Amino acid sequence: MSPFWSVWIIVLTVANILGCLWLIRWTMRKRADESAQGDVTGHTWDGDLQEYNNPLPRWWLWLFYITLVFAAVYLALYPGLGSFKGFFGWSSGNTLSADSGSQYSGEMAKAAEKYDPIYKQFAAVAVADLAAKPEYQEARAMGKRLFLTYCMQCHGSDAGGSRGFPNLTDADWLWGGTPEQIQASITNGRMGVMPAHAHLGDEKIDQVATYVMSLSGRNVDAAKATAGKETFMSAGCIGCHGLDAHGNQALGAPNLTDNTWLYGGSEGAIKQTIANGRNGVMPPHKDLLGDEKVHLLTAYVYSLSQK
Repeated sequence: MSPFWSVWIIVLTVANILGCLWLIRWTMRKRADESAQGDVTGHTWDGDLQEYNNPLPRWWLWLFYITLVFAAVYLALYPGLGSFKGFFGWSSGNTLSADSGSQYSGEMAKAAEKYDPIYKQFAAVAVADLAAKPEYQEARAMGKRLFLTYCMQCHGSDAGGSRGFPNLTDADWLWGGTPEQIQASITNGRMGVMPAHAHLGDEKIDQVATYVMSLSGRNVDAAKATAGKETFMSAGCIGCHGLDAHGNQALGAPNLTDNTWLYGGSEGAIKQTIANGRNGVMPPHKDLLGDEKVHLLTAYVYSLSQK
């Protein structure tokens, strides 16, 4: 923060506190033109509702003074006046060391001291063992808590997913469901792109959608599906989904022959996907969680699809 803005904030804050103090004192002053205590002020509402000239209770006024004193003490001890950090030197940021007043760093250091040995203990165990063996139930419980903290916002608390976010409890995987592939997804994130094909025009998009629906066993117009297959082969769809439309996990391209749909399997949803494309992003968690936590989270996610 520049010196100018620091001074500006200090002056503005202090002026507001002093202004509130002056306002309270000013309203308590007795003025010559006001009515005597207990008299009607002359303000009347609804015919007979009158205002009397009675002062506020003392305890009420003292509450105002206490808030002003609290504000002054707080601003002296903690940050709030520009670049002045307060006499305690407190900071909520994570850029300072644990002994320099940073609450975040201090709490993270205490948590690391307590939990890191547990994470390291499970890090030496294979993901498949953590996911299946009864003696590692505690590890799976820890992985579940990590999931509920960092993953449920997209995949849901039951990991069942939602529109645009895959279900993690079935055997259908865009990028692969082995422990190594799941760990790679969590660690490095994923970015799936379905390019838009609006250039094909409405008729061909309708035909391709019909062909795609036929792949999962639905009753469709045979002639339209045949025409759609020709476009599917010539428009570049096989480059990602393959000649048999079984997809490609290396690219995150889905299998179109099953009945699992990330963005919906209705005719309208499929047409929208073909015409406008899709962009799916799984953010990386390596820097946020670290290798040991990712290992436990991988074991929990892997266990969900093994039941």
